[in-house]
Amino acid sequence: MKPLMFFTLFLFCFSSCNTSKKVESQVITKAETSVISMKTDSKEVKKPKNIIFMIGDGMGLSQITAGMYANGDKLHLERMKTIGLHKSHAATALVTDSAAGATAFACGQKTYNGAIAVNVDTISIPTILEEAETKNLATGLVSTSTIVHATPASYIAHNKYRRNYEEIAADFLKTEIDVFIGGGAKYFNNREDGRDLLEELRLKGYQVGDYFNNELDTIQIREDKNFAYLTSLDDPIPAAQGRDYLKNASLKAIKALDKKDNGFFIMIEGSQIDWGGHANDADYIISEMIDFDNTLGAVLDWAEQDGETLVVVTADHETGGFAIQKESTRDNLVTAFTSDYHTAEMICVFAHGPQEELFKGIYDNTEIYYKMREAYGWPKIAAKANMR
Repeated sequence: MKPLMFFTLFLFCFSSCNTSKKVESQVITKAETSVISMKTDSKEVKKPKNIIFMIGDGMGLSQITAGMYANGDKLHLERMKTIGLHKSHAATALVTDSAAGATAFACGQKTYNGAIAVNVDTISIPTILEEAETKNLATGLVSTSTIVHATPASYIAHNKYRRNYEEIAADFLKTEIDVFIGGGAKYFNNREDGRDLLEELRLKGYQVGDYFNNELDTIQIREDKNFAYLTSLDDPIPAAQGRDYLKNASLKAIKALDKKDNGFFIMIEGSQIDWGGHANDADYIISEMIDFDNTLGAVLDWAEQDGETLVVVTADHETGGFAIQKESTRDNLVTAFTSDYHTAEMICVFAHGPQEELFKGIYDNTEIYYKMREAYGWPKIAAKANMR
């Protein structure tokens, strides 16, 4: 019996030992998996060095759709896989204007229609462009409207009323913006107060050009100077009439800003999608939409090659209550309008690049400001209560 008992005991110990090793192996495997998972979870998420914020003024979903069908059923926007929606209303009106919309993006606060980077009490609010300047980032603005129009103005000026164009132009002298390109030369050098702001910019050290003296494409931006270029005396002409600078101006500005050491922020606006909506002119909308999208394509190409740039695309509002009617075909769009002003529909937000996932979901337009700050990794600030 003793030999048999010994043999039985031996088998039991051997089996237990193997089982223990298997369990230990399983535990180690799970532990290792957990460590790997923790490393993955705790891995520092890449932050963008640069943000390119593109606004198609007045660009609702129907404007995007019309541009897509008119462009052979494709747009560069389709390359942007992260999509959200923002609520465009102003502080005191359900239907926003471009000034209140741009202030929401630039400052993170809702305000009244007509306000340029001021709150409902007309008190100035710091803009993301001004904050970028304080953090030694390079900054820029490019627009197919006058550079003092509501959208670009809301990043660099502070004014109680959007049509105080000469006052807004004077605010450009109060910043160190690195590059700005847009129309409206008369607000700088043909002013009621007699000031020549273009000469003042030169004295401040800017390289200054304009449509009358130099074609933009022929100018080499100097690395040791900030750059200002005025594309027209007043409003730039529509793309359908020959305006073709948005893509080249945007790339020229981006490349100049990228030569700085600390990254950059730039806002690029396709302004006249909105003007086509106000005019209830579908062809105008489509030509401007395609011009904006062609610019986006070039910007995405640059950003993808760079690898450190977040591109965000949205609109301030929809314009015209634009609709594509049932009689339409892919080759012939039949359209209609419900308004010659803006509407209150939610607006698409597209993002591509580091931290793009921040822009998923449905949120107030003010959140775009906070999401861009978060993407940069800037310290959090308390969001102001929105007036709904």
